[in-house]
Amino acid sequence: MSISLADVVKPTIGFQGALQGAGTPNQAGIGGFLPLSVDENSVWFLDALVNAHFGDRDGYSSIINTDVGGGYSTSTRLGYRWLNSDRSWMFGLNGGYDSRSLKSGDADTSINVTHKKTVGFQQIALNAEAVSSSWTLNGYGLIPVGDVEQKLNSVYEGGALNTYGLDAGYFITPVLKASAGYY
Repeated sequence: MSISLADVVKPTIGFQGALQGAGTPNQAGIGGFLPLSVDENSVWFLDALVNAHFGDRDGYSSIINTDVGGGYSTSTRLGYRWLNSDRSWMFGLNGGYDSRSLKSGDADTSINVTHKKTVGFQQIALNAEAVSSSWTLNGYGLIPVGDVEQKLNSVYEGGALNTYGLDAGYFITPVLKASAGYY
């Protein structure tokens, strides 16, 4: 008995939130997965997310030296996933565009800052993946475009980084996976 992808690949919507961490502010968002075309062994899809960013905890910068006062971010991917002939592996490719606005807050040092700005960063994202019942492999690249270094206020600048990574995982049990990555 074969499962039809059209029966299991459905549009989804979800909510997410995260607390402040290195390079990431407190945030909450909504995202969705929209299958554009579903065939017997493949699917074209759109995956999108929008987040509202909230200010850093006073004196605890998520980006070093300058508290972030808030902003928003978006992430959009267009992708294609397909199953091999015996359906033991799923392969996928996707690419998209991310944006993030960043509003400068006060410094978390004793330095007084003026001329606080709201700046924007953008990047192109590329991803390749392979998944089986035992293994997960994922390679990605995040490539900043546009003005990659911007003045945040009278003293500090912010910048976007090229990021490349590879993650591999192995399912020890159906619900327990060990993984390692490099970026």
